[in-house]
Amino acid sequence: MGSAEFAVAAPHPVLRPLVTRYIGYSQRHNTLSVHRGLPSRHLTLVVGLGQPVRVLAMPKHGEAPGSFAGLVGGMHTAPALIRQDLVQAGMQLELHPLGAYALLGVTAAELSGYVVDLADLGSPGLARLPERLASAPDWPRRFAVLDAVLLDQLDERRAPAPEIGWAWDRLIDAGGTLRVDALAREVGWSRRHFGERFRREVGLTPKQAGRVLRFERAGTVLRTRARVSLAELAAECGYHDQAHLTNEWRALAGCSPGTWIAEELPFLQYDPGERGEESAS
Repeated sequence: MGSAEFAVAAPHPVLRPLVTRYIGYSQRHNTLSVHRGLPSRHLTLVVGLGQPVRVLAMPKHGEAPGSFAGLVGGMHTAPALIRQDLVQAGMQLELHPLGAYALLGVTAAELSGYVVDLADLGSPGLARLPERLASAPDWPRRFAVLDAVLLDQLDERRAPAPEIGWAWDRLIDAGGTLRVDALAREVGWSRRHFGERFRREVGLTPKQAGRVLRFERAGTVLRTRARVSLAELAAECGYHDQAHLTNEWRALAGCSPGTWIAEELPFLQYDPGERGEESAS
């Protein structure tokens, strides 16, 4: 197995409600040729350092593969397949979907299912981001570049409806297990109105978001717990049974849980719960 370095940083305090964290990575002698970009609660912004990011299969059926100096991936319910080289480095940002419009100038609904070139978002600052990051000499200065660019991009007038922010947080806290009609009642809207507003702001329907959050929770348990049976995992994460978990995993990851554990888990060396200012391993 090859070697990997990860550097993790929290963004500027003003950005933290919209950006969960920055992750820098540098890998050598990488033996995993294709990485699955899995559905999660975040929009993902990725910039390659020295080489493009090559997406072999898009999460939206029928979209052509692409090669990008920098990209943003919308909320999705299928994996993106990403080519990995023997030596590669880059940066990944985890963006809150409700902050997409404020930071990127497009809504999460417009990005949903798509992988978009940063240069196509209409912002000179985002278009120049790959070049600026590649020219920075170390992780701290790259993190500083990200802070500067995103603070310059930020338009705080572009705020989501507070009811949707509250419902999204409730769904996250429950690991995707709340019923849609219950959420709508708590917000005080009809189920239909709530579902449509939620989709426009988050980029997924409430039901799709629940699926993704349960799946993400299961992935976190597998990353952080040494031993857990799939039956236990299914019960803990809100699935009906192990078969339900396996079927959902195949749909959202493109493979069975066992295949993902064997192929990808050994390469995920950074702590997915890490929220420190900066760390490297």
